Amino acid sequence: MKIKIYVSSALASLLLLAGSAVMAHHSTIGQIREESMEISGVVKEFQFKNPHSWIQVMVTDDSGKETEWSVEWAIPNMLMRQGYNPSTFKPGDEVRMRLRQHVSGAPMGEFDGALKSDGKTIGRWSE
Repeated sequence: MKIKIYVSSALASLLLLAGSAVMAHHSTIGQIREESMEISGVVKEFQFKNPHSWIQVMVTDDSGKETEWSVEWAIPNMLMRQGYNPSTFKPGDEVRMRLRQHVSGAPMGEFDGALKSDGKTIGRWSE
């Protein structure tokens, strides 16, 4: 009987730990629009670090007002395997960037692709 209780307790603990690991990573379903939009601006910073990389882009509207956009990209390990590195985006780079914006309308979203001023494409980009 003691072995049965021990095994049941161990199994329950294992299930709780596995469940918390699954919940530790989040989904953006319902938070990110499905259609892609485009912004044009200047890279302020590229944060190539875990758990996700971020690209900060300064966008100037027609009235001259600057807005900082936060664009989330993938984990560095995956990006490095695709040939990207911490210098893929440098401060001052002029870019056109496609992203799926957050449903709140905030200046943030998930990266799809970019076209740099030198013609180099990054991620998924087609004209």
